[in-house]
Amino acid sequence: MQDAPGGVAHGPATAARVPGASLARSGALGQDGKVTPEPDSASVDATPSEQPGPPSSELREEYARLAEEVRAHRIAYYQDAAPTISDAEFDTLFRRLEELEALHPELVSNDSPTQEVGGEVSSAFTPVDHLARMYSLEDVFSLDELKVWLDRACAGVEQRNPGAAIEWLTELKIDGLAVNLLYRNGELVRAATRGDGVTGEDITHNVLTIASIPRHLAGSGHPEEVEIRGEVFFPTKEFAQLNERMVAAGKAPFANPRNAAAGSLRQKDPAMTAERPLDMYVHGIGARTGLAAETQSQTYDLLKEWGLPTSPYYRVLADQGEVIDFIEHYGEHRHDLLHEIDGIVVKVDSFALQRALGHTSRVPRWSVAYKYPPEEVNTRLLDILVNVGRTGRVTPFGLMEPVKVAGSTVGMATLHNQEVVKAKGVMIGDIVVLRKAGDVIPEIVGPVMALRDPDRVREFVMPTECPSCGTALQPAKEGDVDIRCPNARSCPSQLRERVFHLAGRGAFDIEALGWEAAIALTQPAEPEVPPITTEADIFDLTPEKLADVRIERDKKVKGVVTGRELVPYFYSKGTAKKPSEPSATTRKLFTELEKAKAQPLWRVLVALSIRHVGPTASRALATAFGSMERIRSSSEEELANVDGVGPTIAAALEEWFAEDWHREIVDRWAAAGVRMEDEVDESTPRTLEGLTVVVTGSLERFNRDEAKEAIITRGGKAAGSVSKNTSYVVAGENAGTKLEKAEVLGVPVLDEEGFIALLEHGPVPVAEVDGGAADGDTSEKSEDTEVAEELDRGAGADLDSKAGVRT
Repeated sequence: MQDAPGGVAHGPATAARVPGASLARSGALGQDGKVTPEPDSASVDATPSEQPGPPSSELREEYARLAEEVRAHRIAYYQDAAPTISDAEFDTLFRRLEELEALHPELVSNDSPTQEVGGEVSSAFTPVDHLARMYSLEDVFSLDELKVWLDRACAGVEQRNPGAAIEWLTELKIDGLAVNLLYRNGELVRAATRGDGVTGEDITHNVLTIASIPRHLAGSGHPEEVEIRGEVFFPTKEFAQLNERMVAAGKAPFANPRNAAAGSLRQKDPAMTAERPLDMYVHGIGARTGLAAETQSQTYDLLKEWGLPTSPYYRVLADQGEVIDFIEHYGEHRHDLLHEIDGIVVKVDSFALQRALGHTSRVPRWSVAYKYPPEEVNTRLLDILVNVGRTGRVTPFGLMEPVKVAGSTVGMATLHNQEVVKAKGVMIGDIVVLRKAGDVIPEIVGPVMALRDPDRVREFVMPTECPSCGTALQPAKEGDVDIRCPNARSCPSQLRERVFHLAGRGAFDIEALGWEAAIALTQPAEPEVPPITTEADIFDLTPEKLADVRIERDKKVKGVVTGRELVPYFYSKGTAKKPSEPSATTRKLFTELEKAKAQPLWRVLVALSIRHVGPTASRALATAFGSMERIRSSSEEELANVDGVGPTIAAALEEWFAEDWHREIVDRWAAAGVRMEDEVDESTPRTLEGLTVVVTGSLERFNRDEAKEAIITRGGKAAGSVSKNTSYVVAGENAGTKLEKAEVLGVPVLDEEGFIALLEHGPVPVAEVDGGAADGDTSEKSEDTEVAEELDRGAGADLDSKAGVRT
């Protein structure tokens, strides 16, 4: 099996609904995890003569917050197909994260979103591993940035292959869902979503309903095995017709074609997918056996000969000027195409030059995605309201005259915090510029000053008391921009959001517990005391406790709203002939609650709503400690030493478990039968029990994730830094200062063969193996150079441009 150097998926960079978002499923404002950096922090300039000092505690907290927000947006984008911020908003978050890491490489961890590809894998489908990993693309947002990238690529080619001519394969960046097709001897055997780049969701049965995807490849001489990557999309014309039908049926329309495609492919019933007119364009090859091609464009010709759908819009161009012309042309005609696009992808066409340029762990040096600016409209800002999120953060949002933008009607937009409201200069009653790029929650850019009427506008005043519980609002600590409600235990809004969050796909995945159910459980109209007063109650619920729960709903007569009425939420209304009884959804809720008790430990940790502790950190903690009791009893230092955790998350864990009512949640869940300890896989020998291993540089037989997984599954700790407590350092090609530090501290250093022996036999036999330092450049390097070299894995793997902005 050989990685192909050319498959690049062209999906959008749209962001996603934040787990626990307050009003996200009702089309209103979400909450924590959707903060765009303040305007004065959107960019950071640093020159070699102005090296920054060590990161301050405030900067470290900003970095941790940004990283968690990016992870949250990815989860919702890839799993929920329900983005809540625009491409531009997500790109701002992601670029700020990259800027912080560029200035302070010591912040970078394996857990960083910049080191990961893609989103999580939904539990609704069977997870499957890709044969070759699907990577990401670097994004640029202006023609000047694109020219810089093109010049850099040209310089790289000239350095490695003097005199070589470059041709640029230039194509549209499709606003769809990345799919990986696996063919064996010409037969389609599997189709999977991109997932996290390594593991995707098996959607074979749904993909088989797409008419343009052949089950059997045309022609002959097919590879024994080949992964073909492409983008499933919803044609623009059919999308408009679908939304018209949904509105006519009284259903909410899809926000954009990408969401429609993702939602259609994730139907559990393939018959539902078959009803949607999905299409696909393929644009690259991943792993393959028995296939040779010299250029990307030749590969496209080959795919077309096999009967696979290829895009009619790509061109092979000879110079940069033609590339710019191509971009400008489709910028003017982007709405005249068969499908939606959000940019243009530019690739070096020659595979030989692609291999020469190589790639980092996340992006190739031979391909880039140019992103078109998001669309903007004007509308009136009617009011500014606030929402209280699950961590107590109070977020202002704008209520606007509904307006059509980027394919959907928008009536609300986040304003992040009171300082952002001031910085933007918006006032209630203003005509404002609304920016949207295919997301659900757009951005208010600022007022149209020329249209401001002083008699119609008023300033927004941030409330001083929580609108939900009346508690005085305050910053979490001195200097914080965000204000919070400190009444975490009893604030109804925070409890509602935490209940909604724990039911999410990234936590317990309780399908029957959605936004409205969370309201009914925590803030019903009746009874006065709700069924849930703390999330500790969730697994102690019984149908009888829900019998009297009522909520307010519109009262309709012949479809006309005539007022409001109280109706039972979890039970039927009941008649003289048929008494009230639990609804089918309520019965499903209790089935789902029972199933949730068996979820793995990492999901339980996510469900606890511990600040900064998302799915990635939760997995790291569950793998390192194996049980909730061990996590609770570990010191802050022990927690911080877990690879992928660090001091910020460790401090948050210590602070969370210090609260009596938090510990009560864990204890009551455990008493109700919730799984608090993971089973140990006995099939793999625990040869590294108690050992701490650091891997640095590039290995031939392991990528970064594979090496880490190999260590962890054998009982070891995969650390990210070298200390006197490190048991071994594994040094591959281009090992940097970690190798030097190991030699200074006297830590044993292994090459790749020594690492394999350590995995198989443990530390005693390794002493008998010649596992000295790896060959390679160990000269002194700057930290920036070391990081770049550690991430470098060479050319050849398939890529997914979504992950570049969304991973």
